[in-house]
Amino acid sequence: MDLLSNLALGFGVAVTPANMLYAFIGTLIGTLIGVLPGIGPVATIAMLLPVTYGLPPVTALIMLAGIYYGASYGGSTTAILVNLPGEMSSVVTVLDGYQMAKQGRAGAALCIAALGSLFAGCVATLVIAAFAPPLAELALQFDAAEYFSLMVMGLVSAIALAHGSVLKAVLMTILGLLLGSIGTDVNTGTARFSFEIPELIDGIGFVAMTMGLFAFAEIAGNLERSETRSVVTERISSLWIKWAEFKQAFPAVLRGTAIGSLLGILPGGGATLSSFASYTVEKRMADDPSRFGKGAIEGVAGPESANNAGAQTSFIPMLTLGIPSNAVMALMVGALIIHDIQPGPEVMSNNPELFWGLVVSMWVGNVMLVVLNLPLIGVWIKLLRVPYRLLYPMILLVCTIGAFSTNNNMFDVWVAMAFGLLGYVFAKLGCEPAPLLLGYILGPMLEENLRRALVLSRGDFSVFVTRPISLAMLAVAAVLLAAILAPAVRRKRDIVFTEEA
Repeated sequence: MDLLSNLALGFGVAVTPANMLYAFIGTLIGTLIGVLPGIGPVATIAMLLPVTYGLPPVTALIMLAGIYYGASYGGSTTAILVNLPGEMSSVVTVLDGYQMAKQGRAGAALCIAALGSLFAGCVATLVIAAFAPPLAELALQFDAAEYFSLMVMGLVSAIALAHGSVLKAVLMTILGLLLGSIGTDVNTGTARFSFEIPELIDGIGFVAMTMGLFAFAEIAGNLERSETRSVVTERISSLWIKWAEFKQAFPAVLRGTAIGSLLGILPGGGATLSSFASYTVEKRMADDPSRFGKGAIEGVAGPESANNAGAQTSFIPMLTLGIPSNAVMALMVGALIIHDIQPGPEVMSNNPELFWGLVVSMWVGNVMLVVLNLPLIGVWIKLLRVPYRLLYPMILLVCTIGAFSTNNNMFDVWVAMAFGLLGYVFAKLGCEPAPLLLGYILGPMLEENLRRALVLSRGDFSVFVTRPISLAMLAVAAVLLAAILAPAVRRKRDIVFTEEA
């Protein structure tokens, strides 16, 4: 009964005209950035954070969430039609979706992507509604030692699941922790590493840093790439799917939904890892794996369901524990802090309207995505013809205005530009910026809980291993660390991300 009453509360919040409008705006913007390669939800949410200052917290979160799962959906359209993934999570959709389009089956591919995303989104929302409350109740039993161990486990998990080199992921996380230590010490009130620059007394601006690392750096990288784009067709005869294809695809939708719902909860997981893992599973379970890469409908149904489910269940650790599972969730944590809401288990008890309103808005948003996207496919095709050289000045202008408007200070613009240059260098070196952002967000909380635990235990470090929950989380972190350092396991770790061959 509690679940039903909570969902009723959520419906009362989510279906108000204002929140419905912002859910629509979020899903529309998300679909648009998913269709347009080279922008991405992280950069877009970073750009729009200043816009949310004047909105109620629940309305702001509903719009930002719509951008995230809308982008996960929109990326499939270009992946299928023009062999160009709008999002990283849609990379594997290219493999079979584009081949289906070349065979005249673009309508079936788009239809199963839409239906699979809708089904997965609805199931993932139920998972959030069912599992988030008990997880939040467990988190209420946490003390400083448990929070410290939880954040250690989250950082190690993010390293284990990050793309590319483990060493680079570790170094990026450490750099994030160091950047998070800049500013005023919470305990002593002393300025640290500010180099007598007044603007750094409160630390590096979160919005300016994220805009630089993701938006500015992405623009610089895209300007280097070729703009060759080839549209498959402007006419799609049918947007429906044959019954035989539906029966073939539905088991993949179920498996993709399960994989995405599980992996989305893990730090560093989310939509991208879920889609790659789903494609790997489908290929290995197929009676004839050679069909994959040649237009297998399971190769579209599984990953598209997984990335939508993963995008939504990644809200669970952010809302219940205050631990962001990926870069987008780190931005969501930043949005909560901007609105004076402390992320963690108290969100559900102190702000039930925000929590349940956001959960129910995901149902509303998923229905909007299907209704919105299928009729607009022709529009997206035309939009893809706009040269990037005409788009990037507008993006750059919005980013600069957003960075300046945070504190009405040019210093934030220079910070954004500096991090843009740094992000560009990271891209050249193959270093993923997401672990840096997670380290930056979790670093101050990690330090604060470490010091608080030591104060409460009078300097006794054994407090972290004598408390059962803390010990269990440190043990999980140690196992993960040992696994990613083992050569055999490290080789297998990359299979999910290289299966596209």
